[in-house]
Amino acid sequence: MTTTTTGIEISAHARGFVPGDGVRLAYGYWPGRGAPILALHGQTASHVNFAGIADRLAGRRPILAPDIRGRGDSDTPEEGYDFEQYARDLAAAMRAFGMGPSIVVGHSMGAWIGAALAAAEPDLVSGLVFIDGGYPVHAPPGTTFEELFELLLKPSLARLERTWSSEEEYLDFWRGQPTFRPEDWSPYWEAYLRNDLGGEAPRLECKPYYPAVKADWFNMADREAAGERIRRTSVPIRIITAEYGVMWGADPIQTDENVEAVKELGNVESARRLEGTTHYTIGFSEPGISRCADLIVEFADHVEGAG
Repeated sequence: MTTTTTGIEISAHARGFVPGDGVRLAYGYWPGRGAPILALHGQTASHVNFAGIADRLAGRRPILAPDIRGRGDSDTPEEGYDFEQYARDLAAAMRAFGMGPSIVVGHSMGAWIGAALAAAEPDLVSGLVFIDGGYPVHAPPGTTFEELFELLLKPSLARLERTWSSEEEYLDFWRGQPTFRPEDWSPYWEAYLRNDLGGEAPRLECKPYYPAVKADWFNMADREAAGERIRRTSVPIRIITAEYGVMWGADPIQTDENVEAVKELGNVESARRLEGTTHYTIGFSEPGISRCADLIVEFADHVEGAG
């Protein structure tokens, strides 16, 4: 059971809507003991990204995970796709829930958004956890960021440009991608994929708004802006990175160089690389979800104890 400061009691996983900054945000909420953790998903994801980690928290902490604008079941305006606007949306949602200074966890692009929120609203953030995100990658020599956009996000982009006759057709599409091995396919990944679709068969469409996804990519590529947000953030940061990139054997997205850059810019409490994980499995499969859950709780206890 979780009781918020607004008097709302939540005794089981709940889904609903909360006001953002001029938009309505969908959210998932998993109950637990203590202050809620705000969990922020990546570029083409949704709050269901955190279902596995929430289950592994086993009630140790509540999690509020919104769908950012243009993703999941949140509103999709034509404008407002930048990290500062996302931060304004999330600040409004946190205040609607009566949340005070909170641990903010961001996976992939969610780490950039978490830094923007901490920089703009220091009264709402007590600590940051970056899960395989937060600082830009270098484009390989001879490769533009436009080309890298297509290379790294090819399966994610392909799914946004077509319709699907059924959920099973969509699942089969992902089974044919190198993103997950058969042994990595988890109930959390399948639930996430089913939630990714909207509309009615036989014309199901993926929910992420393509113009938002593309705008976000180039915002993430801005190293100067990313560094400035981290410099303005005084709260402790825990970095958790995957061993591999978007597929097994690929170079990690958050390299050792990236981790060292964040250490120079911000108050990094620790950095952990999780062996046996990719950028995706770190949030959907074992051992990623259990290790992330334990590291988040440990960090929250540490930050609150120090306070």
